[in-house]
Amino acid sequence: MTYLFDGSFTGFLTAVFEWFERKPGDVMLKSIEAFQPEAFSESFTVTADQAKADRVWNGLQKKLKKDWQRIMYCTFLSELSEAHNHLFQFIIYIFQNNIGAEKNFGNDHVIALAKYAKSIEREKHRMEAFIRFQKTGDGMFYASIEPDFNVLPLISKHFKNRYADQQWIIYDLKRKYGLYYDLDTVAEITLDFADEIDRKTPQAIVMDEKEELYRVLWKDYFKSANIVSRKNTRLHVKHVPKRYWKYLTEKQL
Repeated sequence: MTYLFDGSFTGFLTAVFEWFERKPGDVMLKSIEAFQPEAFSESFTVTADQAKADRVWNGLQKKLKKDWQRIMYCTFLSELSEAHNHLFQFIIYIFQNNIGAEKNFGNDHVIALAKYAKSIEREKHRMEAFIRFQKTGDGMFYASIEPDFNVLPLISKHFKNRYADQQWIIYDLKRKYGLYYDLDTVAEITLDFADEIDRKTPQAIVMDEKEELYRVLWKDYFKSANIVSRKNTRLHVKHVPKRYWKYLTEKQL
């Protein structure tokens, strides 16, 4: 049996509720977007229901401490089908056992969640470290990203606290949504880019007139502060993997 959900966290938790309601036995969980029908497999489409999802989440809060609640959410944000299945089975395992079952690292699902969460937390940390804003002509600070995992919900608090005095947008080009901070709250947004605007690096017509000067000054500072005799490319790439260089002003020609 394959359970199909809409890709949302509410839909995911609703799928858990439906499993306990129906008790169908072994289930494979897949998002509707990624599902490819098979001739001899049976599927059930889960309709996201906030009330059902809330019942599942409230039950998990009674069974698990906050650190494991975060581990579950991080695993969900990985967007990986195998991770979602491990999470699905982990939740069933938690509800079917006494409090403290998450400490059993002999369980495959417990180990898997710890591994996935570690990867997502690492991606979160790197996004917080490597994101660089560009100032637009209307005073907005803009940054585009393409992380491996859906970490926008995890980095929101960090950037709200760190850049509390300026309006900013962090946009995930891969997932086509972003975060907008208006000096008060952070909201999720979607943008329609004009054809003439580069999504990754907006053209000068929409950038602040001093933005290019700031970029040049930063590159000059980085170049002058760099000690060539102590260059260690292997160590540098270990701490700053090449796939993140596109976010760094000093790495752009």
